[in-house]
Amino acid sequence: MAADSDQSSAGARQRRRLMSPVLRSMALALMVGGAAMLDHRSTAAGAVVDTRASAAIDAAIDAEVRQIWKLLDYVAVDYIGAVAGGAVISEAEYAEMTEFAATALARLTALPPGASQPALVAEATQLQAAIAAFTEPREVARLAHALADGLLAAYPVPMAPAAAPNLARGGAVFAEKCASCHGIDGRGDGVLEAKLDPPPIAFTDHNRARERSLFSLYEVVSQGLNGTSMRSFQAELSEADRWAVAFYAGTLSATPELRRAGEDLWKDDATLRARLPNLETLVRTIESALAADVGGDKARPVLAYLRSQPASMNQNSSDGLLLARSHLAESLKAYQAGDARRAGTLALAAYLDGFEPVEAMLRSRDADLLARVEAAMIEYRSRLNAGASAAEAAAQVEVLNGLFKATEIALAADQDAMATFLGAFTILLREGVEALLVVVAMISFLGKVDRRDVLPYVHAGWIGALAAGVVTWGIAASLVDISGANRELTEGISSLFAAVVLLGVGIWMHQKSLAGRWQVYLKEKLSAALTRKSAFFLFALAFVAVYREVFETILFYVALWTRGNGGSILAGLAAGAVSLAALAAVFLRTSRRLPITQFFSASSLLIAILAVVLAGKGIAALQEAGLLPAIVVNSPRVEALGIYPSALPLIAQAVVLVIAVAGYLWNTRSIATPPA
Repeated sequence: MAADSDQSSAGARQRRRLMSPVLRSMALALMVGGAAMLDHRSTAAGAVVDTRASAAIDAAIDAEVRQIWKLLDYVAVDYIGAVAGGAVISEAEYAEMTEFAATALARLTALPPGASQPALVAEATQLQAAIAAFTEPREVARLAHALADGLLAAYPVPMAPAAAPNLARGGAVFAEKCASCHGIDGRGDGVLEAKLDPPPIAFTDHNRARERSLFSLYEVVSQGLNGTSMRSFQAELSEADRWAVAFYAGTLSATPELRRAGEDLWKDDATLRARLPNLETLVRTIESALAADVGGDKARPVLAYLRSQPASMNQNSSDGLLLARSHLAESLKAYQAGDARRAGTLALAAYLDGFEPVEAMLRSRDADLLARVEAAMIEYRSRLNAGASAAEAAAQVEVLNGLFKATEIALAADQDAMATFLGAFTILLREGVEALLVVVAMISFLGKVDRRDVLPYVHAGWIGALAAGVVTWGIAASLVDISGANRELTEGISSLFAAVVLLGVGIWMHQKSLAGRWQVYLKEKLSAALTRKSAFFLFALAFVAVYREVFETILFYVALWTRGNGGSILAGLAAGAVSLAALAAVFLRTSRRLPITQFFSASSLLIAILAVVLAGKGIAALQEAGLLPAIVVNSPRVEALGIYPSALPLIAQAVVLVIAVAGYLWNTRSIATPPA
């Protein structure tokens, strides 16, 4: 397939010209007139015909716009072969450029009237005059591209693939359909090259490639190109295949080294990511135009990379660090512009939408690095909230970008089977112990007070939490990721709920551990206290205590699973489950041997500690979800104890601790008072 041409005789081209613009305009006018007559029909059949006519008119206008756009793109790319130094260097090329500019002007004039049409006609007239004056190619290309962009803005047509094209498929299509003309490497040296007039172009020619967009390649693949041997492949290839081969052809002027340099630029330069936010922008972007904005040293490599890796445009991809960097850069820019509120929103998005999805994976590789990243992000949000200078905010962003680079290195390290096994094993054991302590304490308590009839509610709670976890696994696996904000909200609210409940239970159990109190309670209060309502409360507590840990664990396993080594993951899961079961047996046996007074005393202390831990974790999670401000303090980070270098979690833990101590002191002082 030939996307454009180099040198040929004017006579050969003249025999294969585009349809006369006058005939095109007449056909379009007839369709519009026919549609107007159909508007007067009121029958059902007439209405159907009217709908079809309207659809046909829209399709005709879209086709006309695409043809005009293709003409303008052709002028922008090929004019360089017609004029140089203010003089014509190819009469055939120059004649074609003159004709195509005149055809574009005539067709623009014939388009349905609109607010932008007069300006477009004026620009087309200016382009025609520039060609007549032998203007330098770069200026003609600029005028043609500007007019093409204005045309699509005024008469929008679909011009982006539905999903990132498959370059491997594009290569296969190119080898089958295109290599015979353009050569297997796209050098224009295929086996049929000598028979073609004009000869096929070389996609490896960077001078032409820098003026060509992916959309222009797609349009030529779809519609062919009059005046050349390039035919339409619309009937032979699906839309996805046409986009795939267009992308593939668009990579042939770039080297692997250039693409690697572009990858580094794309990851490190937020300006480039803002300039190329999606696939639609990418397919319309021309290297020369991008170079005018960001410089040729960036434009060429970054387009080489993105055209070879279009999935990198997907902001919902697994590369969350890229998104985190982008949001941070936008946040800093907003802060420097005086918009602190937007800066804070973007800073939060950098964590929730960018870093959060890779957090679980990083925890298995380098927990210390994870802690440093989280602390640095809290520090950045804290500086924004405190009204720090723009320089201080920028310095913290630099720190974060360095940590993100370290995170990339950690995540890119080879994941061997043993590392995967240990990661899967330790996360389950770590997350499971907290839930296990709560459930074992409830089971042991009910056994001690001889209320085994209530045990089914507790068992139903933790079993239900595991079942809900299986459903969560399915959802997380299907949707790939769960909103970071939703995750933090779930963790935060459930942690605070459990902390409040455990605080009350701990004070209550301490009261019963005091001399004589538990016997009196058992004789006079227990039957009334453990009503059906209380049983449902125990169910809820067991469910919440277990599910919050299951939720965290599942997100980790889903992230781990995407890295491979499924057998090691399942082995770690099984080993962790066996270890938790063994710990549960030990805890239950130990609690049965304790006298009931000591059991109540030990359990009350353990539950109070858990309440303090969960209070810190709950507030920290709500901070990460953006519901509470982050105020950094000089404090160690001990995640297992819910201790974070932030003021609000520490304050919450202090409040819970004070309430627990006050409750215990009240119980101790009231021991002399006979129970009612």
